[in-house]
Amino acid sequence: MSFPTTTAGLRLAALVAVPVLALSVACGGSDDATGTRSHDAIADVPSPKTEPPTDGSAKEQTSPSAKPAGKSAFYDAQVAFVQCMRSKGGYQDYPDPKLSGHLDWTKINEIGSRPGRNEGIKAGKNNVCVAELQAAMAAEPERDQQKAYESMLAHAQCMRDNGISRFTNPVMSGGNAIPGGDPNPGSPVYDRESPAYKEAREACKAKLLDGLDGMQ
Repeated sequence: MSFPTTTAGLRLAALVAVPVLALSVACGGSDDATGTRSHDAIADVPSPKTEPPTDGSAKEQTSPSAKPAGKSAFYDAQVAFVQCMRSKGGYQDYPDPKLSGHLDWTKINEIGSRPGRNEGIKAGKNNVCVAELQAAMAAEPERDQQKAYESMLAHAQCMRDNGISRFTNPVMSGGNAIPGGDPNPGSPVYDRESPAYKEAREACKAKLLDGLDGMQ
């Protein structure tokens, strides 16, 4: 089985592998391990913009803020995904993409951690935004897989150094970097909402390249 070459493609592979679409991050335990995992990253969204009032009152919008000049097709595709998530997906607070086009997975994870907010956070209620998600994944620029691997490896080591001792290393497979993380993603070992895990994530977040923060 071949793996996609973009981080978005890797997320799509994980989505297709699980009945309910999933993207991701992981949590801690007590001994070293190496291996692969599917991730479950989610994205938080900035508040909707407002139009200049035409009748004396501001109007709430469901589309992302104005596109910065010169942005890429990847950015455009992410804007379309965010717009779908706000208008049809059930998340009016879904954030704009970053200027790079990548979503802010730290914010997304925070939104998904709220009671009753996790279901649908990845592709909208009833997966209504899957087409827009796939289009954004297809438009993501190809990433240097060796650099992605090195970034995720440094992050995994940092997580273990900060008390998440069973956080697994990424692996290279078919020329693609496959994320590490929870040693048992089907039945997670770590509670990602625990204070210890959150502290480790905060301490290690700078190790991940832009766009990899939702991968492991």
